[in-house]
Amino acid sequence: MKREESFSFTIFKYVTLAMALFVVFFPLYSVFIGAFKTQREYYQSGLRMPTDLFNFENFSKVIEIGKLGLGFKNILIILVIAVAGNVLFGTMVAYAVGRFDFKLKKPIMGMYLIAQVIPMVTTQVATFSVIKSLHLYNTMGGPIILYLGADVLQIVIYLQFVNSIPKDLDESAMMEGASLFRIYRSIIFPLLGPATATLVILKTISIYNDFYTPYLYMPSQKLKVVSTAIYSFVGPNAAQLNVISAGILIIFIPTLLLFLFLQRYIFAGVTNGAVK
Repeated sequence: MKREESFSFTIFKYVTLAMALFVVFFPLYSVFIGAFKTQREYYQSGLRMPTDLFNFENFSKVIEIGKLGLGFKNILIILVIAVAGNVLFGTMVAYAVGRFDFKLKKPIMGMYLIAQVIPMVTTQVATFSVIKSLHLYNTMGGPIILYLGADVLQIVIYLQFVNSIPKDLDESAMMEGASLFRIYRSIIFPLLGPATATLVILKTISIYNDFYTPYLYMPSQKLKVVSTAIYSFVGPNAAQLNVISAGILIIFIPTLLLFLFLQRYIFAGVTNGAVK
């Protein structure tokens, strides 16, 4: 009985593993083969391999016509400012909430949690009105302001690290005459390095892959980002899916490299924060 159960469980594991691999890699396979096909071949050949694996016409078209280079430049500017602001605000909020006791401490954390569970689509009319009144519509300032806000995930991760730092360090620094800002800058912030590395990676990938915010708040052709650049090949009646596949493949490469080389920081930061 044990052998039969063990054998059945092994079969079940491999079947579920194969299904999971299919679900994960099938979209990547379809995008990869579609990037090297002509438009006619894309619609006629189905999921078969392209006849010419060295057909880079789609890649040149998405770079030149879709202005993908401009998209990379714009998203880089947004990323640098937004991620730097996230780190600054996230560490400051975690420092204030984790180190000091005040009456509004729990309500503030509660508001962060409530804001996280409210569907974004229900607040878009009000948000759009605010961005419009600030004269940030159709500028990079609109998405940057929206991305700057620290979310509850990064505050919780930062809080785990802040709470693990002994308060004796703060007291010793105060005895030496250090101000609260000096303690944050010289002691707290440097010790939040693992959490900061984790949040930088997660936030970068989130902003880099976002389509909705740039599309809504930056409709100008001069303000394209990588996610909206490939939308140029979507027409009212049909889309050039072969060119879009090439664009997706180009856009996917930086994300893949970032995750492969820095994934240990993601797991280490989240795990260390949870343990501490």
